[in-house]
Amino acid sequence: MAEKNTANIGFEKQIWEAACVLRGNLDASEYKSVVLGLIFLKYISDCFEEKYQELLAEGEGFEEDVDEYISEGIFFVPENARWSAIASKAHTAEIGTVIDEAMRAIEKENKRLKDILPKNFARPELDKRRLGEVVDLFTNIKMADGDSSRDLLGRTYEYCLSKFAEQEGKLAGEFYTPACVVRTLVEVLQPYNGRVYDPCCGSGGMFVQSAKFIENHSGNINDISVYGQDSNPSTWKLAQMNLAIRGIDADLGTYNADTFFNDCHPTLRADYIMANPPFNLSNWGADKLMDDVRWQYGMPPAGNANFAWLQHMIHHLAPNGKIGMVLANGSLSSQSGGEGEIRKNIVNADLVECIVAMPSQLFYTTGIPVSLWFLSKNKKQKGKTLFIDARNMGTLVTRKLRELTDEDIAKIADTYNAYCDGTLEDEKGFCAVVTTEYIGKQDYFLTPGRYVGIPEQEDDGEPFDEKMTRLTGELSELFKKSHELETEIRQKLEAIGYGV
Repeated sequence: MAEKNTANIGFEKQIWEAACVLRGNLDASEYKSVVLGLIFLKYISDCFEEKYQELLAEGEGFEEDVDEYISEGIFFVPENARWSAIASKAHTAEIGTVIDEAMRAIEKENKRLKDILPKNFARPELDKRRLGEVVDLFTNIKMADGDSSRDLLGRTYEYCLSKFAEQEGKLAGEFYTPACVVRTLVEVLQPYNGRVYDPCCGSGGMFVQSAKFIENHSGNINDISVYGQDSNPSTWKLAQMNLAIRGIDADLGTYNADTFFNDCHPTLRADYIMANPPFNLSNWGADKLMDDVRWQYGMPPAGNANFAWLQHMIHHLAPNGKIGMVLANGSLSSQSGGEGEIRKNIVNADLVECIVAMPSQLFYTTGIPVSLWFLSKNKKQKGKTLFIDARNMGTLVTRKLRELTDEDIAKIADTYNAYCDGTLEDEKGFCAVVTTEYIGKQDYFLTPGRYVGIPEQEDDGEPFDEKMTRLTGELSELFKKSHELETEIRQKLEAIGYGV
């Protein structure tokens, strides 16, 4: 496995750099669909071609039978949409139109892709010479070669998504959650089987990481059912393509829809819910949803949807279901708009299983500090909540961006598992198991730092009196040096006629 990844390690970067030549005067948000659309088109074409050659070799004449492909989860690609047809037109002025027509033909033959694929390659702003060069690059790379190539292309898709998130800044919050954050949610919840739901799914990262988790633990992706929705039409389409590349059959609704006003899965009771809802969303329509059945623990304030998202997810939980979600830290202690009362009611209902305070600089999109909330309808440790302070974890990968390492994620997950097993010992400055009664005495604030305390400092062995004598001596020397410097500065200023 390691050898395969090493051999292909530059592929994602190569595709990204090639795609960047297409940008020209286009905004990142505009050419995102162009780049990801090309990756998707090449992949399904290669998958189709592989199966086509198998059927051709059998000699039964079924190579153009749509059902032969659909039955195996392979998209049927009409003749004029196959990559060979596109590649032959790479260096013509019509290449954009050819790709657009290919997308339409594929949608016509595959109902799952209807109105999802991008069809904006013919527009004048897209340099057709550069587009042809990128088509050439894709032509020279074979993408379909069993699961390993699916993983390769999936990584490429994710890599490009992360690069677009980096370029788009704050706008990227609509479609991208950092992979290390998603992995932390997944490693704690361990969604081996059952119904997995994300009510604001973005580009589908929660589902992709769940599938990876199952594969890494020798499970079967077919053991989970995936449900989600998103209100942004472009993001919803990105998710459909992302999941199709991964071979994940998901129900994301028949179109993009607002979760609060048009719940695509009203009767769903999910085993696992994972989400990164928009932080501190205002004007979410509270006045039109005053008596909604979802607000079991209190009416969320009109100016902030954090507890609307949380209660929507609780409403959709199965009797033994679990939630893992990202929320801005304000939700841990806010008392405004009735949020304190809602939080109190949720805690007293014994739903809050674990709160993890996360490090700063994890998101391209915001500097707002966040925490992970884990809730359970059937906690193993009744009447207790685990608090983890992970603010000092992570490694800076750029000047502005931090990532949790594999070891960081494993430590958080192992701590949670030990808590569930009843074997966890509190670690000052990092983790603590606290009773609901004690949380009540703290006004139902859920800030981990309040409960885990400050790390114990190691004794350096130097007696207190000796240390104070040494430190005051050092301070005296510093004072003496500062006076000397002050005198020198005054003399130099006086010499040029600016006495102080």
